[in-house]
Amino acid sequence: MGVELRIHTLFVILIAICMLYGQSLGGSINTGLALWLLILAAVAVRESARLLVAAWYGLRLRAILLLPIGGMFAYANPESQEMANSSEKQYVLALAGPVANLATALMLAATMTGASASFPLFALPYVTPLALLRSAVWIQAFLGFLHLLPAYPLDAGRLLRASYTQASGQPSPNRAISLLGQLIALGTIVTGFYLHDPLLSSVGFFIFIGAQIEDQGVLFQSVVDTVCMKEVMLTDFAMLSPSDTLLDALRRCIHTLQEDFPVVRGSQLVGIVNRQRILDSLRTEGNGYVQGIMTRSFQIARPEDTLGAIIRRITTGHGLTLIPVADGERIVGVVSVQNLMSSMSLLNEQRRLERMSLGR
Repeated sequence: MGVELRIHTLFVILIAICMLYGQSLGGSINTGLALWLLILAAVAVRESARLLVAAWYGLRLRAILLLPIGGMFAYANPESQEMANSSEKQYVLALAGPVANLATALMLAATMTGASASFPLFALPYVTPLALLRSAVWIQAFLGFLHLLPAYPLDAGRLLRASYTQASGQPSPNRAISLLGQLIALGTIVTGFYLHDPLLSSVGFFIFIGAQIEDQGVLFQSVVDTVCMKEVMLTDFAMLSPSDTLLDALRRCIHTLQEDFPVVRGSQLVGIVNRQRILDSLRTEGNGYVQGIMTRSFQIARPEDTLGAIIRRITTGHGLTLIPVADGERIVGVVSVQNLMSSMSLLNEQRRLERMSLGR
């Protein structure tokens, strides 16, 4: 559906936990791996349902990050983000995952008990690599009920945080909401240790880490959407002409720290060329012209565009590392991935000093 799928490293850690758990119960590595696949399948059921709901509402997604407790959506534009946070849509999106998991659990339970009346559905432990069919039912059910807990970033926790945000107008949750999620995560970890259940302890750990991951994403998004291109663009930069030879371009590279160069014919931007591309072409094909190696696929920003919108263009631009900033037809600056973090750091320091000055 045109959405990038990412699997977090925590899922790799979960593989090791499942394998060790299987061996500790007398099973094999293969049974532990099978248990991990069942967890992955439960997450896939949940996120597929949420993805279908998002598509139904016309929300544009850029990526889904999969964690052992579920997935996190990255929206392709601010409009989709705002639509997802509207009162009706956020409740449907929050319910889609748990409903899909619980419905799947009921269907699996009905199928297995119907096939065999003696199927031990309620035998303990519910989730174990030694009883994969029973585990398939309870993993789905457990993931569905898990997201009914008011712990961020679980679905109920997201709704609680959204309610606070709408009431207060602030983009981040207050301490009480964060503390509630941390207490639930800690309680899950302690309960898992008490019951000698490493999977339950892992769930608490994943809730805690997942909250940190999503909070960082929300904080980063709230920052970059308040920064305009004119505040971080480079205004002292070199440009090349399509009629420049590669040797001329190389001489220009020696006297600048730029990695990427706008290629301009008159006042019109016609391409972008990379320093490494210039070197590689000189080594393999000899001297030539810039127009023969420049990239003609580029996007132009305006000085008033937000940095958040530009970052989304860069990350979806298939290797795009430079975005020229134009005022009308004139190139007035460039934004480069190479120096973006440095510019953001300096801008943050400038804003801090300005606030201190106003405070005096």
